Amino acid sequence: MELSLLRPTTQSLLPSFSKPNLRLNVYKPLKLRCSVAGGPIVGSSKISGGGGTTVTADCVIVGGGISGLCIAQALATKHPNATPNLIVTEAKDRVGGNIITREENGFLWEEGPNSFQPSDPMLTMVVDSGLKDDLVLGDPTAPRFVLWDGKLRPVPSKLTDLPFFDLMSIGGKIRAGFGALGIRPSPPGREESVEEFVRRNLGDEVFERLIEPFCSGVYAGDPSKLSMKAAFGKVWKLEQNGGSIIGGTFKAIQERKNAPKAERDPRLPKPKGQTVGSFRKGLRMLPEAISARLGSKVKLSWKLSGITKLDSGGYNLTYETPDGVVSVQSKSVVMTVPSHVASGLLRPLSESAANALSKLYYPPVAAVSVSYPEEAIRTECLIDGELKGFGQLHPRTQGVETLGTIYSSSLFPNRAPPGRILLLNYIGGSTNTGILSKSEGELVEAVDRDLRKMLIKPNSADPLKLGVRVWPQAIPQFLVGHFDILDTAKSSLTSSGYEGLFLGGNYVAGVALGRCVEGAYETATEVNNFMSRYAYKSM
Repeated sequence: MELSLLRPTTQSLLPSFSKPNLRLNVYKPLKLRCSVAGGPIVGSSKISGGGGTTVTADCVIVGGGISGLCIAQALATKHPNATPNLIVTEAKDRVGGNIITREENGFLWEEGPNSFQPSDPMLTMVVDSGLKDDLVLGDPTAPRFVLWDGKLRPVPSKLTDLPFFDLMSIGGKIRAGFGALGIRPSPPGREESVEEFVRRNLGDEVFERLIEPFCSGVYAGDPSKLSMKAAFGKVWKLEQNGGSIIGGTFKAIQERKNAPKAERDPRLPKPKGQTVGSFRKGLRMLPEAISARLGSKVKLSWKLSGITKLDSGGYNLTYETPDGVVSVQSKSVVMTVPSHVASGLLRPLSESAANALSKLYYPPVAAVSVSYPEEAIRTECLIDGELKGFGQLHPRTQGVETLGTIYSSSLFPNRAPPGRILLLNYIGGSTNTGILSKSEGELVEAVDRDLRKMLIKPNSADPLKLGVRVWPQAIPQFLVGHFDILDTAKSSLTSSGYEGLFLGGNYVAGVALGRCVEGAYETATEVNNFMSRYAYKSM
């Protein structure tokens, strides 16, 4: 479990449509507006009689959030011949989507996602972006805490901790052990929610004291509605493959032993233990580094207003840009915008695909960054005289509104001035959509009120407010039936003849930043395979 409570999504594009005059009769070079990292480029273009501009591309990636940028870099590094003429379009004037890092008066804080798990695909993206020396990793031995009965209790980090941690009773531990071994009710033969799966396999205490706050931490979601198969597929597969969680674990270990070992990229750093990562100047360094490498391929302030299928194959995308209307004719398209934005853009192509995508739900979440003096931390929360750890999660039954708190200044270096503690708090989610009606001051008051119940001394001075960022549609919920919705959307596009039009982003790959990166490599492979078939058909 990681305490990064928000995960990145791509930036919304303008969901409106127009049908510009596409009569093309004049050829001449045009200088196109591009990203800050790259200067103007000169490319072959057509100017229509109505003053519009047309350019061509092998692939257009719609959305300059972390998913879109990583797909572009994956194509450039893993499949360099597939899409040499690549464009990434972003509606805003910056890249990164929901990744927002701010720095002021000695503080460095995040207002979206906070960190990532340093998997090999993630580390590959980091190294290929030139950020290996800027990578920072949290202490793998740092504890994580869950609030229970008014006390912050450590979560077990290794097997030897299980008999001794006080978050669960002896009876709850025994029930979890027997259930993990397979001594529990059989699966119901239908898709289970997270709550149903965990209560059946591991018992009530594991659900109420570990998994329910974990769902708040990852999805800001309601575990009675989240799909176990879609939201936590790796654990779900253990029971499917091995008859029980323990049986599936042993089987997976054996399969890994028998499988041929792929040589690990020697360029990649080797993290020690289970930890999380960021960068010296925050998460923003990753999208900015990728954008700089892509250079003029990234187009900022390009708002997509419509997409149509060309009779000759491929797609025409119409953009409103600072330099006027631009039409891009592309062999392939990857949509990495949020599902509700993709729904509006794709509706003229496929009503059923649009209807499916419109069903996905994104609850609101606020990221509230505050600072206290070191002496404000309760003595019982200090370890060796310091606040140590990743952070804390709060079950909904414990009488606090805040979902969880990250100890930002303890987790990564140079996040706060000497003598200050920086805390990133998340509030809202599926079970608390009322945050949208609260002011910034009210959100800070709610967070401060909660923290004084377990972490901050009650008589401490008011916190220093650094940043409050409210995301009205923050994290896609992988509810029961999520995969069916995705399958319907994808199959509707394919059956309607829209090959080469791909869906990507966190509602497809997963909400964690690391899953967005892993999904980017998967999508890049799909695009490469399509372009190989496209080239063959064109011969």
